[in-house]
Amino acid sequence: MRTKILQMLRQAESGRFISGQELCETFGVSRTAVWKVIKQLEEAGYEIEAVRNRGYRLVSVPDILSKNELESRLQTRWMGHPVCYFEQLDSTNTEAKRIAENLKGREGQGTVVVADMQTSGRGRRGRNWSSPHGEGIFFTVLLKPEIEPANAPMLTLVMALAAAKGIAEVTGLTAEIKWPNDIVLNGKKIVGILTEMSAQVDYVNHIVVGTGINVHQTEFPDEIAQTATSLDLELKREGRTLEISRACLLGKVLSQFEHYYEIYLQTQDLSALMEEYNSLLVNCKRQVRVLDPLGEFEGKALGIDAGGRLMVERGQELVKVSSGEVSVRGIYGYV
Repeated sequence: MRTKILQMLRQAESGRFISGQELCETFGVSRTAVWKVIKQLEEAGYEIEAVRNRGYRLVSVPDILSKNELESRLQTRWMGHPVCYFEQLDSTNTEAKRIAENLKGREGQGTVVVADMQTSGRGRRGRNWSSPHGEGIFFTVLLKPEIEPANAPMLTLVMALAAAKGIAEVTGLTAEIKWPNDIVLNGKKIVGILTEMSAQVDYVNHIVVGTGINVHQTEFPDEIAQTATSLDLELKREGRTLEISRACLLGKVLSQFEHYYEIYLQTQDLSALMEEYNSLLVNCKRQVRVLDPLGEFEGKALGIDAGGRLMVERGQELVKVSSGEVSVRGIYGYV
């Protein structure tokens, strides 16, 4: 009921009060029960105006991540139903895999695990992902698609497209994609994505797509300080002031992911998303360095193909680079 009352207060037209009687009738409870929920929301940090004979009105919302706040922000049909929220967790990917292992068949599709802080956040190739309390968004989507296991890595690119679109929608910042799993702003990393899969030879048990978004960070560990940034830092750089709600941003990203994921499932490839993805690809039509364990080389990035591989023009040869142990850098730096 707390989530539903919060939704009603949030969705009310500007300045409109919702009467206690309306809330009582909607949920079939007493005025005392409604009053208790309002007090619980106030204790959580919500500013709610109460006026006799008029009702309640939501005045301001804190930047908090909670199950109620997240669920009240969702505008999806199935993504994020349910939300599993933790104030602190080792890793949202690890928790999502734990959940998946205790569910049968296609149960749990669309479950979203969110943590306000991770103690063992991970990126590609086992790198640590800085996940401090109250500063970023750390979440994992649990999926159980009926696809070929070889097609699973493309979901990293689907999430990258969703994250870039969600960030642009909320902040107005032009977020670009650095193939295959980073989002960058002004040449610095703001989002990382890690996709992991449990599968048999020809059957996917489950896939978890973990994402970290830097929102309020103002400083970073030394090893990433030159290549990382946050939404707050980039807004300040542009001379803009914007109070970002992490729950709002996450809700937008999940809506975008639901949309793009359903398009992806129609073909099990990126044929319908290639053009939009390539329009956001930061290295497209530029010289890049491909860091492959089998040997580095340079060439011109031409965009992705339907399989999510990066097409690189190397002299007279067209090389299709698959993700995995391969990284791509700009000729003179990270981008």
